[in-house]
Amino acid sequence: MKVNNIDINFIDYGKKDGQPLVFLHGWGQNIEMMRPIADPFQKEYRIIIFDLPGHGNSSEPQYAWQFEEFVTFLHEFLTNLNIENPILLGHSFGGKIALLYASKYNVKKLIVFGSPYKKEIQTLSIKTKILKSLKKVPVLKNLEEFAKKHIGSTDYKNASKIMREILVNHVNYDITEQTKKITCPTLIIWGSKDEAVPLENAYLLEKNITNAGVVVYENCTHYAYLENLGQTISVLQSFFQSKE
Repeated sequence: MKVNNIDINFIDYGKKDGQPLVFLHGWGQNIEMMRPIADPFQKEYRIIIFDLPGHGNSSEPQYAWQFEEFVTFLHEFLTNLNIENPILLGHSFGGKIALLYASKYNVKKLIVFGSPYKKEIQTLSIKTKILKSLKKVPVLKNLEEFAKKHIGSTDYKNASKIMREILVNHVNYDITEQTKKITCPTLIIWGSKDEAVPLENAYLLEKNITNAGVVVYENCTHYAYLENLGQTISVLQSFFQSKE
């Protein structure tokens, strides 16, 4: 699909008439990092996962987008798929996009994993840290070869000039005030040992959103949603089915 003159690689599967679940991966990643938490829901929900612009098999923007332009892109992408009022799930950079989207458009429910929203977020790559934990976590061990190639592969020093500028724009863009406009039920999942986005940010985010709750995974990192995959799937199942 072409959106804003960018070729977007995406997968659309599961129950075609089901409630859409839209997954947004983190910086330097792609579709594969979201499939472990998406695939278990394909019998009941419509699943949409895509490579963000400049990631995976999606082409780069022609210039350095401001952060707001990713939200505009997401809205056009979903409009092209005839999706309204989706359930959005985002990790890290993808979670920040989901937060800002939910402050502007109708979203049925929102789930974010270790998502930055304040300007002071650290910019250091966590590639080495996550690779060290891969052999300890079954689902991450299965993705080890992928992770070596893709996690952190587009961090500042390795990214193209345009993607470096986009990363700087992202890190410097504070959406704290916008998060206060979110009204949909919101689930915030965080690792207690997240060194990329400290746990205290999860609780501050919870205070900003009217209808939000925090779930903390003890001794887990920025990739807590994968490190405790079984718990994540169980928590999501309950949240999807809840009326509040």
